[in-house]
Amino acid sequence: MTLNDYQKAADRTSGDLVPWDKIRNGCYGLNGEAGECIDILKKVEFQGHTFDPNRLIDELGDVLWYVAQTATGLGVSLEDVAKHNINKLRERYPEGFDSERSVHRPEYEGGTCHD
Repeated sequence: MTLNDYQKAADRTSGDLVPWDKIRNGCYGLNGEAGECIDILKKVEFQGHTFDPNRLIDELGDVLWYVAQTATGLGVSLEDVAKHNINKLRERYPEGFDSERSVHRPEYEGGTCHD
């Protein structure tokens, strides 16, 4: 399954929301599901739960659904989002990750911060 195939299949379960509502629902849901991912780790690290990778995979799937929802609302494909992200990372870290480049990013040093 490609990212774009996934996006189309996921949109089948999003209802008849207008684009702005897909964006809002996507962003709200994304934050909730990301919280559920970290909650799994919290329970393992501080509450004695056993780590179950499948529970994290379930939550990652939910995160992906909301990412797809947001992209659909924006009128872009998941493949476009993925390509945009890789291009941004190649520009930021042309030789691979470098902590010095991470600390001294132009958008941080110029007084503005935007990813």
